[in-house]
Amino acid sequence: MSTPTDNPCLGCGACCASFRVDFARDELDEHGGCVPSGLAVDVTDNTCRMRGTDHARPRCAALVGTVGVDARCGIYEWRPSPCREFGTWAAMGVGDDACSRARARHGLPPLSAPV
Repeated sequence: MSTPTDNPCLGCGACCASFRVDFARDELDEHGGCVPSGLAVDVTDNTCRMRGTDHARPRCAALVGTVGVDARCGIYEWRPSPCREFGTWAAMGVGDDACSRARARHGLPPLSAPV
């Protein structure tokens, strides 16, 4: 299993406190998906949003801990598709532009490629 040492995404949380997260209602547990329904708000008949991500200062209700210090997703195994698809350290080898923007919002430097 990865640790924050080899995957800084697992301890950062900047993306979880920077962006709105909309996803298909089918991803909710009450519709056969895995995302806990209590953590989502309705947007349309087919779309919902992670609670807290539509605030002026977004912070996903599933985020646990302090951004940039020791933060993690409280529902990592059940997170919605936008969170699964976000450009990550593991997939990209380095933080992408969205990651860099999120980190900058929280006063964190961009991630660099592992040596």
